[in-house]
Amino acid sequence: MKHILIIDDDRALLQALEATLTLAGYEVEVTDSGQDGLRRAYERVPDLILCDISMPDLGGTTVLQALRVDPATQNLQVVLMTGKARNEVSMRSAMDLGADDYLEKPFSPDALLRCVASRLRRRELGEHVAEKTYEDLRNALHSTLPHEFFTPLAGVLGLAELLRQDIDRLGREEMLGMIRDIERSGRRLHRTLSNYLRLLDLEPDPAPVPPLDPQTAWDLVSAAAMAAAERRDRAGDLRLEGTPRPLPISEQNLSTIIEELADNAFSYSRAGTPVSVELGGSEGQWTVRVADKGRGMTEQQLQRIGLFHQFDRSTYEQQGLGLGLALVKRLVEAHGGSASIVSSPGTGTVVTLAWPRRGAGAGART
Repeated sequence: MKHILIIDDDRALLQALEATLTLAGYEVEVTDSGQDGLRRAYERVPDLILCDISMPDLGGTTVLQALRVDPATQNLQVVLMTGKARNEVSMRSAMDLGADDYLEKPFSPDALLRCVASRLRRRELGEHVAEKTYEDLRNALHSTLPHEFFTPLAGVLGLAELLRQDIDRLGREEMLGMIRDIERSGRRLHRTLSNYLRLLDLEPDPAPVPPLDPQTAWDLVSAAAMAAAERRDRAGDLRLEGTPRPLPISEQNLSTIIEELADNAFSYSRAGTPVSVELGGSEGQWTVRVADKGRGMTEQQLQRIGLFHQFDRSTYEQQGLGLGLALVKRLVEAHGGSASIVSSPGTGTVVTLAWPRRGAGAGART
């Protein structure tokens, strides 16, 4: 049963809307307060919100803006309601504010039901597209597994065979070099397999975790970024910036996120160019920013990240499944955050992760 939240300070209208939608088979929740509506939406995310624009405490536009900045509610279907005599906000203005639809009072029960049905169909379509994208991802991963797993495995087996056959004539330095190559291939294989399994087993709604202590978060970020830099022999190119922040994510996932982002930045940029990892924040959110001066990505490549494709493999021979950025996105979103990428060919890539600061602003959850 679809869950609809109605927010309006007109008690008589609330009762009428509740009765109409309940009779149509929806589960309906009502409140006459914008602030209380936000609280209810955060406690139990509805399938659709109907919200009046003009209310004494928080108006509909304020409620809408608060919902849109919170990752847990930013994709909610929201319909704004108003009477022209009370508010001059037009349909176009409501859409510009991020509303999904607009109802001008007075409206008939039929108009209400058509609007609600249309918005819920749109929500279901969006969920279907997301599910289809994830299925495409699984298929893409399965098609690339043989190459990605067998390439490092072939390196391990081939070098081990050389050592076995030529151990009597190989010098110490040659053997140490081959052992280092075996270790590098083994670590690559382990990392690829671990990321693949984590992606498939990632819970969509993990239990919330308390924010990490600022110094702990800083130490984890520093260690993970340095591990990626040393793996690429580019420790001198790493720039750690910002100040410690209480990031709301588990230690394991934070380490994975930073190592994947830093490794991607080093992979797609030249030695001698900087890769920066910055912890920061602004009003209402904590941020992690990873930037490089590498070759960047086109708009089409950015759109395909959801399927975790590797780009220009034949030209650049990049290693790994190409699932690093997508795994990062899923881990961040699972912990209530958001991830964005800004990139252009020849100028580099900037990945920004953001989590809302609890207790900050009307849209922050407590």
